[in-house]
Amino acid sequence: MSGLAIIAGRGGLPAALVAALHERPMVCALDGFSPDGLVPDMVFRVERLALFLNALADQGVTRVTFAGAVQRPRLDPALFDPMTAQMVPRLIGAMQQGDDATLREVIAIFKESGIEVVGVDDLAPSLVPGTGVLAGTVTPADERDADRAATIVAALGAVDVGQGCVVAAGLCLAVEALPGTDAMLAQVAQLPRDLRPARGLFYKAAKPGQDRRVDLPALGVQTVINAAAAGLAGICWQAGGVICLDLPAMQAMAAEKGLFLWAR
Repeated sequence: MSGLAIIAGRGGLPAALVAALHERPMVCALDGFSPDGLVPDMVFRVERLALFLNALADQGVTRVTFAGAVQRPRLDPALFDPMTAQMVPRLIGAMQQGDDATLREVIAIFKESGIEVVGVDDLAPSLVPGTGVLAGTVTPADERDADRAATIVAALGAVDVGQGCVVAAGLCLAVEALPGTDAMLAQVAQLPRDLRPARGLFYKAAKPGQDRRVDLPALGVQTVINAAAAGLAGICWQAGGVICLDLPAMQAMAAEKGLFLWAR
C-alpha cells in the first residue's frame, strides 16, 4: 500500500478511484457507510476519530482523500475517547454552520494530525473531464438553459443548499437539496407533461468557493438513466469540477437514450 488512504463512503466512487490509481491505497470506511465493490481495510466511528487518526499514522498514512457519500451519523456520547471528546465542541460548531464548514473543520483536524487531505481530481484527473460535448448534440436552446441553470446552482451553492438543478426553456423545474440528485430527477419525471416545456437539461456544479478537496459532485450511468426517465434532453456540468464515475459507460448509455453529455 502507498502512504495514501481513501476515506470511503457509499456508492461507486471509491472503487472507481482505486481503479484509476497505480498503487492500491488503504481503504477506510465510516461505520455504516461501506463503499460498493470494496472491502475496507479499516472501519471507524466519529466518536473514535482521534484513535483513528493515530491508527492511520501507525500505518504510514500521510495523505487521505474523501470519496463517496455519507450522511451525518448519530453520535453515541458513551463511545467518545478522551482525545476525541476534546474535538466535539469545534465539530458541533462547524455542523451548525452547514456541510461546507463541517468539511473545512474535518480537513483542519486531519492537517493538525500531520495528514494532508488531497482531492480526487488531483489523484485521478481522468475522472474529472475537461470542456467538451462528450455525447449527442447541444442546441442554442440548451446553451441558454445551461446559462440559466449555472446561475441557479451558483445561488444554491452560495447558501450551501445543493449542487444541481433542472431547467427547461428557462424555467427551473427542480433543485437539488438534501434528498439528492436521484430524488430530484424522480420528481421531474412525475411532473405532468402540460406543466413543463419540451427538452430541458440537468445541470451539476461545485459550490462557489467550495474546497475542491472534498465533496466534488459526481455523475454516473444511473444519472443518465434517470435523466432520460425524466424526459430531459441531456446533462450538463461544470468542466473540471464534476467527477464522472465511468465516462465511457455514461457515453454509451447517453447514445442509447438519445441524450447529450456536455462538460461546460
